Amino acid sequence: MVPISLSLSLSCLGWWTSGLILVLCFLKLICLLVRRQSLARAMDSFPGPPTHWFFGHARELQQTGSLDKMLSWAQQFPYAHQLWVGQFLGFLNIYDPDYAKAVYSRGDPKALDVYNFFLQWIGKGLLLLHGPKWFQHRRLLTPGFHHDSLKSHLSVFAACTHAMLDKWEEKARDGKSFDICYDVGHMTLNTLMQCSFGKRDGDLSQRDDHYHRTVATLTLLVQERIDSFQYHNDFIYWLTPHGRRFLRACQVAHNHTGPQFPCGQIIGFQAVTHCVLGPAQVIKERKAALQDKEEQEKIKNQKNLDILDILLSVRDEKEIKLPDADIQAEVDTFMFAGHDTTRSGLSWVLYCMALYPEHQHRCRKEVREILGDQKSFQWEDLGKMTYLTMCVKEAFRLYPPVPQVYRQLSQPVSFIDGRSLPAGSLISLNIYALHRNSSVWPNPEVFDPMRFSRDDVSHRHPYAYMPFSAGPRNCIGQKFAMAEIKVALALCLLRFELVPDFSQLPIKFPQLVLNSKNGIHLYLKPLGLSAEKGLCQE
Repeated sequence: MVPISLSLSLSCLGWWTSGLILVLCFLKLICLLVRRQSLARAMDSFPGPPTHWFFGHARELQQTGSLDKMLSWAQQFPYAHQLWVGQFLGFLNIYDPDYAKAVYSRGDPKALDVYNFFLQWIGKGLLLLHGPKWFQHRRLLTPGFHHDSLKSHLSVFAACTHAMLDKWEEKARDGKSFDICYDVGHMTLNTLMQCSFGKRDGDLSQRDDHYHRTVATLTLLVQERIDSFQYHNDFIYWLTPHGRRFLRACQVAHNHTGPQFPCGQIIGFQAVTHCVLGPAQVIKERKAALQDKEEQEKIKNQKNLDILDILLSVRDEKEIKLPDADIQAEVDTFMFAGHDTTRSGLSWVLYCMALYPEHQHRCRKEVREILGDQKSFQWEDLGKMTYLTMCVKEAFRLYPPVPQVYRQLSQPVSFIDGRSLPAGSLISLNIYALHRNSSVWPNPEVFDPMRFSRDDVSHRHPYAYMPFSAGPRNCIGQKFAMAEIKVALALCLLRFELVPDFSQLPIKFPQLVLNSKNGIHLYLKPLGLSAEKGLCQE
């Protein structure tokens, strides 16, 4: 009798569980349908390309290449159009300066439908925060990018660049082209580690190098998740091979900067293992260094602190330190955003220099004239690199490091043509299409640095050019990135002539940042100016 009763009880429990799951799934579907109707109704006055009944626009973007397809849609639909990833996630995709100003001049939060995909990786740092806490962290970290702080980094920019150029001199000896992207990323990570996280020794360790490779995996996985609506639900995603691969990659990244979640915690039925226990590795090493009395004295007398020292030393009005989780999230955020976007930007700048030799030669001439009889560049010299700066900006126009960003409206917005969107609507700003908007940029595919002459800039819409976003939530590190890129480019032009490999032209590919599917292959011809290797290092 007992086994029969137990069997009946288990059978009833199974039926109840199945019923509960079905009810929950039904309720979730109702919520999705209601939200879809709300988003669709909000964008009713904005026409768009035809959607697939199941995939929305996702499959067409994957099949044809999202950058070129988005550009063709932008030419077809002035100002903006609907963009659907599947049937339940809909954005208003904008690429017009006035539309960009209406949204990005405000402080609306990031669209969590997209940016929550970063959460397990970088935590709630400056990229994902909103409201008073975002303002607190932004105000706290801004001194780390002050003019005086950047001046003190000049020698680090140069030393890290020369380490990369020395490798390139070896590679260039056989006369073959090679992919520059990995070495550029290695250099930008090394620069960031020394300038912002207290690393005092020269080159990167094997662990640092492994982190750099892992970031490429993580950016690819997050981009694929954004583009694949079947991965948008967390519960389903963590059960898939793609989701498990993402978690493993997060663990590798956190082995470098420290885990965002404790070992043994279950994320989507996947136990987090192989973590580095205790404080974040980067934070731990800096804390250990700060135990030294000599280092403490140096910090006390230091006028400008780096990002990590700011995070470790700050106190609130109650003299309470930042929680370890907040410090860790900011370290993870800056480790990714601080090196990978600069890697992308500098790689495409070097490609443009190779592709347009007349501009390359003019930049080299300018750099040599600025240097004159000096043995090294001074900080003030960067401001004199007028034409080189215009070339960098034009390269960023054609190849923006971050081609697409997303916001969620916290309040209604009205656009210049009378159309509007209610609060809660999702916005996708396609910077790649904005920078090729022919109503703003005549002959948008032509590389023309004179677009950034003082006279041209003064007559252009302030939201027509947004490589570092714009408004109150613009990139906090844009001056750091521009200074690093200008130093790296100037030193590279003094040592090499850059020539493109026309048999392996890059294939643009959005991977959170703008990458190339097949790398960026260049021929480098040494100019034999060995005396210039010491520039900027004194």
